[in-house]
Amino acid sequence: MLFGAAALLIVSAGGLTTARAEDSVTFTGWGGEGQDAMKKAWADPYQAATGVKVLQDSPTDYGKFKAMVESGNVSWDVVDVEGAFAYKAAAEGLLEPLDFSVIDKKNIDPNFVFDHGVGSLTWSWVLAYNKSSLGDKTPEGWAAFFDTKTYPGGRAVTKWLAPGMLEAALLADGVAPDKLYPLDIDRAFKKFDSIKKDIVWWDTAAQSQQQVASGEASMGMLWNGRAHLLEKSGAPVAVSWKENLVTADYVVIPKGSKHKAEAMKLIAQIVSAQGQATHSSLTAYGPVNTQSMPLIPADVLPALPSNHTDSQIVIDLNYWKENLDAINKRWYDWQAK
Repeated sequence: MLFGAAALLIVSAGGLTTARAEDSVTFTGWGGEGQDAMKKAWADPYQAATGVKVLQDSPTDYGKFKAMVESGNVSWDVVDVEGAFAYKAAAEGLLEPLDFSVIDKKNIDPNFVFDHGVGSLTWSWVLAYNKSSLGDKTPEGWAAFFDTKTYPGGRAVTKWLAPGMLEAALLADGVAPDKLYPLDIDRAFKKFDSIKKDIVWWDTAAQSQQQVASGEASMGMLWNGRAHLLEKSGAPVAVSWKENLVTADYVVIPKGSKHKAEAMKLIAQIVSAQGQATHSSLTAYGPVNTQSMPLIPADVLPALPSNHTDSQIVIDLNYWKENLDAINKRWYDWQAK
C-alpha cells in the first residue's frame, strides 16, 4: 500500500510501523562466510519485513568501535562482538542499554544475556584433528592436544588470545572444570610452553581450517562451526567434543548509535526463535533462543554445542572482562620470545 515516495506502511513483529525509504541500520560483523550467513538469517528477513535497509560493514574492530563512541561519530548500529568485549565495553560505558520491551528475552538462555548485550550465537572451542595424520589414533580432550609424543604433528592455534584457550591448557594439565576460575595464568602458560615449538599460528578461521585439512597441523583448536564445515567438505577431519568450551558472540549497540530504535528491532529479529534457527542451520553454531531447536533440521543438531553438554564447560566472561587486557599483553609477549 503506497502512501507516497517517502513512506510505506509495513507490518513487523511489533505491529504496524512506518518506514521511510531513507531509513537504514548498519550491521557490523566479522566478514566472510560467517557474515554472509548472518545476512541471510537475520538482515534479509528483517529488511523484507520492515522495509528498513540493513547495511553491512566488516570486520568488527574493537579499536574502531571505541574511537567511534569517544568521538561521537558512530556509524555502526548493531555489532557482533566476542562476549568478553561485550562485558568490558559495557563496564566502560561504550554501549547502549538494551530495551527488553522490544527485545524479547523470555526464551533467551540466561547465560547469554545482560543489560547491554545478548548472545547472537553460541560456539565452542573443539579439538579438530586430521585422521590421515594420526592414523588409528583418536585424540579425546585437551590433554591429547598438548600430548605431542602420543599424537605427533603441528598444533593449529590462533595468534590472538581468546577466552577458552588458557582454560584448555589448564584442563590438559589436570585442573578440574569446577576449579578453573580464577585461572592459574602461570600454569597455563607453562603448559603452552610444552607445545610452543609445534604451534602453527592462524589469524583467520579459514587458515585454521586449511592447516588441519592439509595436515600441516595434525590437530587444531577450532571454532565448532568451522570444524563442521571441514567435516561436511569431505576433508579427512574429525572432531572431539570432550571438554568443549562454550561461549557466545553477542550483539551490542554502540553508545551514540544514530538508529538506536531500529537497532533494537533488528536485535529482536536476530534473537527470535526463527532467526536463531535459520542461522544455526546455516552454520552449526548454536542458538541462544531455547525455542529454536525444534526448527533446526535434524541433520544439523549433532553439530551444535547444545548437543554436547556432557563434559562442556561454560567460559566465565565476567572473569575475562576483568582480566582480558593484562592476559592479552602477556600472550603477545610470550609469542614474541
